[in-house]
Amino acid sequence: MLFLLMANSEKLAFENVMALTKSSERKFRKGDFKGSIEDKRKAKSILNSEVLGDEYYSMFEKELSNLYYSKFDLIFDHKLKLDETKINKIASSLEQKSNEKYEIGDYKSAIKALRRSEKYLSK
Repeated sequence: MLFLLMANSEKLAFENVMALTKSSERKFRKGDFKGSIEDKRKAKSILNSEVLGDEYYSMFEKELSNLYYSKFDLIFDHKLKLDETKINKIASSLEQKSNEKYEIGDYKSAIKALRRSEKYLSK
């Protein structure tokens, strides 16, 4: 019974993360950078909590790939030349930059840095 509750809570948390991510993407395309970064930060806080297992995290990475797919993606080309540790280092530095920009109120730069870091983490 407890396992079913945990599985349902993981599924619900994953659905919330995906809804927030898609909402963030819509707001970004409309130019609402503050709303976009806030939705994305909520999604990241759910992802970073211990609610989701590795299976859902890998599903999230695949969804990011679908969301950010572009025929001419320079980040994808750059990732092919890097190892996993370097990719993680770049992604964490971009997330840190996003946090710094968010703190000073530069929401456009904050969301762009966070989106770029997610492109590095996507599959």
